[in-house]
Amino acid sequence: MSRNLKYLNDNRIVYKRDPIKDKPTEDNWMYMFFEQGTYECYHLFTSKAKITTFKSLKWHLLVLWYLNPQLDQDQFMKVAEVIANKVNGFTSFNIHDELLRKIVYEVSMLDLEEPPKNKLRKVIFKYGCGLTKEEKLKVVGIFIGRQKRIHADDIYQCMVDLNDKGDKITISKIAKILKCTTRTIHRNMCTDLKREKELLNKQL
Repeated sequence: MSRNLKYLNDNRIVYKRDPIKDKPTEDNWMYMFFEQGTYECYHLFTSKAKITTFKSLKWHLLVLWYLNPQLDQDQFMKVAEVIANKVNGFTSFNIHDELLRKIVYEVSMLDLEEPPKNKLRKVIFKYGCGLTKEEKLKVVGIFIGRQKRIHADDIYQCMVDLNDKGDKITISKIAKILKCTTRTIHRNMCTDLKREKELLNKQL
């Protein structure tokens, strides 16, 4: 099921933002590359991966609250209802109204002066760059493969890209993209990444 982004777009809800302070090491019409990585990239709903846990739902709502400071409590609640409604294609599960209201309240009480915790990104492709999913994977592999050490965030980016491409995620495929051994991938895959790998593969 594809996502129904109509409400977000019609109401000018911001769900994408490129880094605003961090400067890319390399910047062209196709992508930005950050050698040290950046935590400032918020690109929600750009891949096929759905929200699969309450923790992930809360993080997505926090990012939306952070990126849209103009929203009042009622408007934010409406956005949360749209995101949490399984019919709209954002989540893989149903959530009780009372629990959603609790999550929205907890999010609205958090300090918006502090950016939401985010995954490290090193390669950010620009909208309309024209690259295929296969070409994007090659670019990611070239840049990240140059590093002496593979990080968990690099593995996660490859996992999401493979899922978006419609490929089953395997250790050997990740190792091939990052130009390292399967042992290196196993060594750097934490429990959360292993769980995410299984969840993403179930969505195919």
